[in-house]
Amino acid sequence: MRRFKHLDTLIIIFVVVLMISNLVAQKIVAIGPHFRLSGAQLLFPVTYIFGDIFTEVYGYAASRRAIWTGFLASALLAVMGNVIVALPPAPEFKYQEAFQIVFYTVPRIIFASLIAYWCGEFANAFIMAKVKLLTKGRFLWMRTIGSTAVGQLVDTAVVIAIAFYGTVSGAEMFRLMYSGYFGKVLYEALATPVTYLVVNGLKRSEGIDVFDDGTDFNPFHTGREA
Repeated sequence: MRRFKHLDTLIIIFVVVLMISNLVAQKIVAIGPHFRLSGAQLLFPVTYIFGDIFTEVYGYAASRRAIWTGFLASALLAVMGNVIVALPPAPEFKYQEAFQIVFYTVPRIIFASLIAYWCGEFANAFIMAKVKLLTKGRFLWMRTIGSTAVGQLVDTAVVIAIAFYGTVSGAEMFRLMYSGYFGKVLYEALATPVTYLVVNGLKRSEGIDVFDDGTDFNPFHTGREA
């Protein structure tokens, strides 16, 4: 198995960004008089940019490794956060309510977020790898934006469906889906020049440009391809 210079560091940064996006999700940011975003909406799309970079530079297997690492880290954060919140606070600890706001998550939301993340990230990586083969490595901008459009659609639809089905109307669920979805895809499109710089720099530094010809795209594959 080949050792890469930067892959492990990039996966660590990817997981840290993912963890931070989970922790800042409760903060609502005002942009102008009408536009509102959660802290997670500002950070979470960055994980799709990382996903594009992993797949484009190192191949689908590296992206699969990063996705599973992020999934397990997110699950651990959610479970341990809820456990610590549930423990009785010491009498002198005056910040239980604030602590709960940051670290407590409704179990249904935890489940929705984890499943949506898993489905969306793997959809993004699969499309990115397959279209790279079809285009013979050309049109990186089309692959990054197109794969994100698919991955974020899957992610947004799954999280909204699981988290809110039966609690809000179908019209409200649709509004939540499209309002979050288009912002995330626009985020990716605007970040395309940065993605180009990072991808090209990594390819030169690592001396590779992986094409997933013959790759096993099973997300549960345990072989060490990257």
